[in-house]
Amino acid sequence: MTEENITRIHLDNKEYILIGTAHVSKQSAEQVKDVIERENPDSVCVELDEQRYQSITNENKWKEMDIFKIIKEKRATLLLMNLAISSFQRRMAKQFGINPGQEMIQGIQSAEESGAELVLADRNIQITFNRIWRNLGWKGKAMLLTQVVASIFSRESISEEELEKMKSQDMIDSMLEDFTEHFPRLKEPLIDERDQYLAQKIKDASGDKVVAVLGAAHVPGITKEIHKDHNLQRLTKIPPKSKAPKIIGWSIPIIILGIILYTFLSNPSAGLQQTLSWILWNGSFSAIGTLLAFGHPLAILTAFFAAPLTSLNPLLAAGWFAGFVQAYFKRPNVKDFETLAEDVFSVKGFWHNKVTRVLLVVVLANIGSSIGTLIGGADVIRLFFQNL
Repeated sequence: MTEENITRIHLDNKEYILIGTAHVSKQSAEQVKDVIERENPDSVCVELDEQRYQSITNENKWKEMDIFKIIKEKRATLLLMNLAISSFQRRMAKQFGINPGQEMIQGIQSAEESGAELVLADRNIQITFNRIWRNLGWKGKAMLLTQVVASIFSRESISEEELEKMKSQDMIDSMLEDFTEHFPRLKEPLIDERDQYLAQKIKDASGDKVVAVLGAAHVPGITKEIHKDHNLQRLTKIPPKSKAPKIIGWSIPIIILGIILYTFLSNPSAGLQQTLSWILWNGSFSAIGTLLAFGHPLAILTAFFAAPLTSLNPLLAAGWFAGFVQAYFKRPNVKDFETLAEDVFSVKGFWHNKVTRVLLVVVLANIGSSIGTLIGGADVIRLFFQNL
């Protein structure tokens, strides 16, 4: 059998066999099965955390989702990104006629069949997303969202041969170089830290022979990091939020309210004009965002009336209120959860499914409110200087 995409490491009287896979490749899944059957390892490590393990082994997972809880816990944006990335992977997998993550499923099945201990070696996906998100500024977040959305809804297809080429060492180096060029602060939590976490979990796996099923992009990093010791507690700690956004978040409403109050005292009609401008810009853009998500009419109205107030309180967001109203009047049913995995394949599906529509209402209403805050705030300042 070919040793292509297989890296063998001998360390401290243990053998580690790293299989570099492409997440939507038939050949990768077949190679995983063959290697585990041939090597008969003591442990099999897979690049999954508990959450993703449940999502690929529990078909009813989506049915158990509580949409109200997701909005309340401020997880709508992260879940929407997760679904979007999943949709891209599923679309590629559908093109090649296999299940997404089939190489991981094969690793799980082969571990059970061989009696090897199964190790979920990846870091919790929510921790990774949080560490990524907090490493990015506003510009980086906007670029990331744009890049994700563009790649998801692109209709361009690739051949499986091209996909397999992605597993070569040179190609990976090239991809990571391009990746760090566009998102230099993203590489550390997404690639480097996970390489360290995966390496330590693989090294800690029981037995003298360990097989690890990994995405090809992680193999070079793990090959280097496995020779070092890493503190898993440090790698799973969510960094504290930067104080700057909090300071800015409270400074803007204080300044806006101060300007409007001062104007009211000196020129009531100008103060009223500022107030109306703030309400109209904030409310209108948030309502437009909700409308673009095909939100319920009452959700659109809620966004309009909530945005001017929530923009003055960093602890609140118009999208949460609009999302709750949307979920109440257009509550997702069992069918929406059952078809969620298929509906995220396309733009139409994203907007048609009631689950993703609620998430879109939350996200787009918040984006609209942010735009309205910038324009409305600028108009309030303009009117202030105009009436000095």
